[in-house]
Amino acid sequence: MSSQQRPMRADAVRNRVKILDAARSQISEHGPDAGMDEIASAAGVAVGTLYRHFPTKTDLVAAVIAEYTQQMTIAAEAALDRARNTGHPLRELADFLREVIRVSAMNEAVKSAAPALGAAPVGDDTRAAAALSELIALGIDAGTVRHDLTVADIYTLVLAAPLDQPDAVRERWAQLVLPCLTAFSATINLDTESSR
Repeated sequence: MSSQQRPMRADAVRNRVKILDAARSQISEHGPDAGMDEIASAAGVAVGTLYRHFPTKTDLVAAVIAEYTQQMTIAAEAALDRARNTGHPLRELADFLREVIRVSAMNEAVKSAAPALGAAPVGDDTRAAAALSELIALGIDAGTVRHDLTVADIYTLVLAAPLDQPDAVRERWAQLVLPCLTAFSATINLDTESSR
């Protein structure tokens, strides 16, 4: 078995997690110019350890983005599983959006820095999109989710979220926006209402 096929040792896994967390923190604080030495120091690892995991800053940023994509896929699939079991797809969709906004806020600086560092998006959100599509369909079938909601709408909401604001502001935004996902909201025609 080659070294690439062997699972990572527990201490290597811990170091990788610490490095990714430190990269998020340092890039949030210092932007794309955050140094690898500073990231290693914040992670509590030797610089050589950081470079063994990530030979360049571009590799490091790409890994943070890939981890983010994987987290969103896991969250979408878990929300779908819970909706199937509980019969509450609207609640699961709302909880998923809150989680995406929380995790997106943590990764916003890294995602913004990625183009400047030449880090191409890594990961495939096909699984997340498939899970979201099925979750939305369950909600439409249950009569709780608006009939015209799409996966693209969910992505648009995430892109429009106030990710650079404090938790309380993001939660207030969610309270104002999430009711728009409901079947009831689809029956309100503001154009008609405003012409009265």
